[in-house]
Amino acid sequence: MTLRILLADDQALLRATFRILIDSTDDMRVVAEAADGAQAIEAARAHRPDVVVMDIRMPGTDGLAATTAICADPDLAATRVLILTTFEIDEYVAAALRAGASGFLGKDVGAQDLLAGIRTVAAGEALLSPTATRALITRFLATPGPGAHTTPERLADLTAREREVMALAAQGYSNSEIAEQLFVSPLTARTHIQRAMMKLAARDRAQLVVIAYQTGLVQPAPPPARRSP
Repeated sequence: MTLRILLADDQALLRATFRILIDSTDDMRVVAEAADGAQAIEAARAHRPDVVVMDIRMPGTDGLAATTAICADPDLAATRVLILTTFEIDEYVAAALRAGASGFLGKDVGAQDLLAGIRTVAAGEALLSPTATRALITRFLATPGPGAHTTPERLADLTAREREVMALAAQGYSNSEIAEQLFVSPLTARTHIQRAMMKLAARDRAQLVVIAYQTGLVQPAPPPARRSP
């Protein structure tokens, strides 16, 4: 299957570079481009892409507002949003993930990492950071924001094992790492993740992680103590 990609960035040169890279692969192609968030929303509804590669900082309607609109549209339930940001640690990242984005990459990402990131989110997996997943989750998803918290009762339908696996996923562990900790197969770990996603109506693994912090299933790590001068 060929993945259909929408590029949303106000820098024409960057879009052109990404288009050449993506169209050079056998398993994906660019179906549309957008120079701002409003165009991204319109193009997403017109082309129903599998993945939107979305810049955050654009004139007019920014990438955050566009992500919120795309992820809230039931007709675009199968569309994933991969955020591009100038800084991997960016105050908008948490809001974008809460809005339904599947992950993010820095704009200085290498060619192969970008292609791998697109494939990752298209498969329904989370791409929260290529290098510092746990730290970024703790810093951003645990930060209070509008509608950032919900009650633990939302997890009532999960089994004890599903909660356990969800908590480990929320701490940034892969299926293989979860399997190793719980002495099960990676397939079993993945099955528990998928069941939790289904019960919680989570779009993908990234949203499952958000819910884990919102419900208090996972608590943010305390900030490191400051050393005395």
